[in-house]
Amino acid sequence: MNEYRKRVKKLEEIGRIRLSRNFWLREFLHSEIAAVHGITNKPDDLELAVAAGSRLCKELLEPLHQTFGSVRIRSGYRSWELNALGHRLGLGCASNEKNRAAHIWDRRDVEGRMGATACIVIPWFADYLEGGGDWRAMASWLYDHIPFASVTFFQRLGAFNLQWREEPERTVRSWRQPKGKLVLGDSLYPSSVRKAYSQFPPFCG
Repeated sequence: MNEYRKRVKKLEEIGRIRLSRNFWLREFLHSEIAAVHGITNKPDDLELAVAAGSRLCKELLEPLHQTFGSVRIRSGYRSWELNALGHRLGLGCASNEKNRAAHIWDRRDVEGRMGATACIVIPWFADYLEGGGDWRAMASWLYDHIPFASVTFFQRLGAFNLQWREEPERTVRSWRQPKGKLVLGDSLYPSSVRKAYSQFPPFCG
């Protein structure tokens, strides 16, 4: 029982770590896969995970929270063990090597870069899409306002993966129509999509 209490207390302390003004580590640790399979989803390298997660929250998630209101975390940090299991079972997890400096916050990628990814839902954006909005307007807004490394849009709930990483490539992909990779910057088309985010709330960075 004493060992059990120690483990619970340790997890509680990890969960209380504040990553930014509005985000704590605890909300990034929840995982349905971990719950079903009895895995404790906690970082092996807590210092690196907190460093990467803090940059994700401060530089990407906080501006979204300040501009659009509520930001819900669907999936955040995954331990090496948890991600490997999710990949092996075909539960939507990329391989461990691909998820270094992505969902696996406490492992640098092969080039030594630190990074962190979260899958998020913004209720304002979900409502915008339900009203006939185009996901590419959000892609353009993100490109113009926050220093993401990559973003991937999903079909349900208006959810998208948002990654912070050192030396960002700034890539955009989508499983929503039109699917595929979107080239942003000066080559974005149609131009009306870029103009669509004039309907968005004023940026609060």
